[in-house]
Amino acid sequence: MRILITGAAGFIGSHTAEYLASEGYEVYGVDNFSDYYDVALKKKNAEDIRKAGVHFLEADLTGPLKGLPGDMDYIFHYAAQPGISPDVPLGDYVRNNIFATQNLLDQVRHKSPGLRLFVNMATSSVYGREATLPETAVPQPVSFYGTTKLAAEQLVLGAQRLGELNACSLRLYSVYGPRERPEKLYTKLIRSIYEEVPFPLFRGSEKHSRSFTYVGDIVRGVAAVIGREEQVNGEIINIGSDKEYTTAEGIAIVEEIIGKKALIRETPPRSGDQQRTTALIDKAERLLGYRPRTSFREGLEKQVEWYRENFPGKGK
Repeated sequence: MRILITGAAGFIGSHTAEYLASEGYEVYGVDNFSDYYDVALKKKNAEDIRKAGVHFLEADLTGPLKGLPGDMDYIFHYAAQPGISPDVPLGDYVRNNIFATQNLLDQVRHKSPGLRLFVNMATSSVYGREATLPETAVPQPVSFYGTTKLAAEQLVLGAQRLGELNACSLRLYSVYGPRERPEKLYTKLIRSIYEEVPFPLFRGSEKHSRSFTYVGDIVRGVAAVIGREEQVNGEIINIGSDKEYTTAEGIAIVEEIIGKKALIRETPPRSGDQQRTTALIDKAERLLGYRPRTSFREGLEKQVEWYRENFPGKGK
């Protein structure tokens, strides 16, 4: 069985590629090595998944995609412009989230006519400031990221409604763990503690609560669609943890694991940030048999250990 993963050198995409390769699938990964964050980290991820047996291709999904492999059975579409940084212009989100998705869909129709399922990776950010809702709720995104990811989701589901392919969309919740992007909460926090530099905390965000979900649990939920294309075709499904923790609680757990306090530096609040997320996963449980297994502390312990192993001299 042949599987294509876009954004395969990224955080969640690389874990998915490794996992599916370990399960015996023929896995192909594609990534454009965007410089949104340190390209060297993505190169390392790409090397790791190559060692796991993944066939890797460097390509930009907004381009011609002449080298894109065909005859895929499943496509897991992670590639996107992430984050809600004020330094990223709207055009980057539109290009990498909307145009890239449509270009991929156009290519897939020609190259993989026998595709069993196109799996779009969406986000809880489509719900808006309070992501505590079922999949039937009207989305109310408040960021460029959430808005363009919602548009990408609808492009994929629109193609499904037209009968062009089988597709579903998985809305992922606050993923953390090894390989988390350097600007994300826990990698940045761990680094700041070990290097004894101030940790920038958006004003008021210590009270924000999240369905922090360990990347391994996310990957198992994503992989559970394989063989279930009839059940999930045309569906939107939340994948995350149904347990909430505040940012302050997460910081305290990391400090306890490392045995050292963070040097907190308050910064102005971030526009478009979510106040609360709680994954309602009844549908995922029913359709996919999904249930997260990893406790919040256990996942953070794994992330701290990953940092120690991959940044020698800093994780002491």
